[in-house]
Amino acid sequence: MTANTLKRKISLRIKRKRKIRANISGSAVCPRISIFKSNRTIYAQAIDDTNSKTLCASSGTALKIKANKDGAAILAKDFAEKLKAAKISEAIFDRNGYLYHGVVAAFADALRKNGIKL
Repeated sequence: MTANTLKRKISLRIKRKRKIRANISGSAVCPRISIFKSNRTIYAQAIDDTNSKTLCASSGTALKIKANKDGAAILAKDFAEKLKAAKISEAIFDRNGYLYHGVVAAFADALRKNGIKL
């Protein structure tokens, strides 16, 4: 992949991200769950946009998982436990400009399976 192609892909993802963020916002009762994926791992955090605070976060590096569907399911289980400990049962899912496919979809499905309403 050339440098120009990579720059274009990143700029298109950021453009999608801005469109999504214009329409969704989280609160303390129903936070926004933002996911970030790199080539090596996945990160997730629950954000209260009204107070600009991160309520809880989970990292794939701490769990030593890879950025694949199985790793996304493990991360979602850990993240759901943290959300339940913070007494959060409902959230808004922010796919952060990524397509709802593969790792992102696996993460969201695993969150739903672990009792978090998206």
